[in-house]
Amino acid sequence: MPGSTKTMAGLTVGGLVAVTAYTVTIGSDGWLWFAWVALMLMTIGALVARGT
Repeated sequence: MPGSTKTMAGLTVGGLVAVTAYTVTIGSDGWLWFAWVALMLMTIGALVARGT
């Protein structure tokens, strides 16, 4: 996995932890989950593009 894709995957996992912690402590925010899903999809796209 190249460096930029590895960084993006790390940010995606870190974002999941942050959004989950926010949801547990303050309450759910649909925009945060939407942003995380968008980041996850971009990360998967980058992984697929690098794999081909």
